[in-house]
Amino acid sequence: MTSGRPATVRFAVVGNPGNRRVDLFADAVRAAGLPGPRVVPWADVLRDGGADFAPEEVVRLDSPGEDAHVDRLLRGTDDPTRVEGSARWYTTFTSALRGLRGGRRLDDPDDLAVLFDKRRCHAVLAAAGVPVPASPTSGPGAPPVRGWEDVRALMREHRMPRLFVKLAHGSSASGVLAVESAGGGRIRATTSVELAPDGRLFNSLRIRRYTDERQIAAVVDALAPDGLHLERWLPKASQRGRVADLRVVVVDGRATHAVVRTSTAPLTNLHLGGRRGDLDEARAAVASAGARWTDVLAVCERAAACFPRTLCVGVDLLPAIGWRRVAVGEVNAFGDLLPRLTGLPGSGAEGRDTYAAQVTAALRRHGSTSAPGPPDPQDADDPNRPNDPHGKHHPLHPHDTRTGSAHAIA
Repeated sequence: MTSGRPATVRFAVVGNPGNRRVDLFADAVRAAGLPGPRVVPWADVLRDGGADFAPEEVVRLDSPGEDAHVDRLLRGTDDPTRVEGSARWYTTFTSALRGLRGGRRLDDPDDLAVLFDKRRCHAVLAAAGVPVPASPTSGPGAPPVRGWEDVRALMREHRMPRLFVKLAHGSSASGVLAVESAGGGRIRATTSVELAPDGRLFNSLRIRRYTDERQIAAVVDALAPDGLHLERWLPKASQRGRVADLRVVVVDGRATHAVVRTSTAPLTNLHLGGRRGDLDEARAAVASAGARWTDVLAVCERAAACFPRTLCVGVDLLPAIGWRRVAVGEVNAFGDLLPRLTGLPGSGAEGRDTYAAQVTAALRRHGSTSAPGPPDPQDADDPNRPNDPHGKHHPLHPHDTRTGSAHAIA
């Protein structure tokens, strides 16, 4: 134990009381032999302009999603199924982060500000040499996307007949369109966005395909004021006839958990009808392609290393057709909701879910006589620990088929 630190620590979590994420983390804290964490409601943080934490408190930030009142405070809308309002969500959320004072933090406000801006996150990953899809909207010098006409122009200029249009501050496929064009002016957009007759946009649990360019333009034009990010559509590998990608959780620099997500649609999110695939099959496919599974995980660890002051991120990994190459689609601040999934062999998190792995890492980092289990290979003297480029390594509200603000689901 590091000198000067108390023998035990106390956990606190900023979250929505009663939310499954908060409950799962609290269960993991108690399973480590510690009192349950103090829960600081997001509603109070947003109302009071911040919160204070004791020096010995280890503070975890959890998703503010899946709460209609909190969503209204963040986005300024009374209907949690609405898509619009993500720019206001981002401004309010990042402002609230700056109002959190004290404690030992497991999530860094500056990291989160980048993670929740796809344009900035893509630029950070690309600058670090992490493989990502090509994007004309990456970084501060990129041209703004003011509507469908700009999307069309960038498709032509960058020779991108197939691309993803994403809300800059969205998550969980909210406002995402998979757009593909063909000869004769034909175009199709696959999305979970429901376009109402009055022009309002809603998140839906049902995937839609729009082939009328006027409807696609109406959706994109309505999304554009919140900020848009464009990425080349990379053809993905398949598993049992379904497109596949992976969510890989990285805890304290080490890839600890992974799940394959498969779908018949370009969007593989599990709440949109995606299904969990077979991880062993994916590993075998990587080996058959002549690649190494450890290299696949290393890409995720390199992506997480771009955010060294945040303990845990979820990396969306896009395997190319043939499973030999991969790219990082997104890095998620709250991407650890994978209930009942235990750690990868050799990860140091075997037998632990994502929350137990984070509790173990936090106790190791901040010092506690109650830290469970043997030391794991993520200790600071481990020669295999990924390098920290910053030198600071430390660590739905359904209505019919519509779903609430998507800043909640893994």
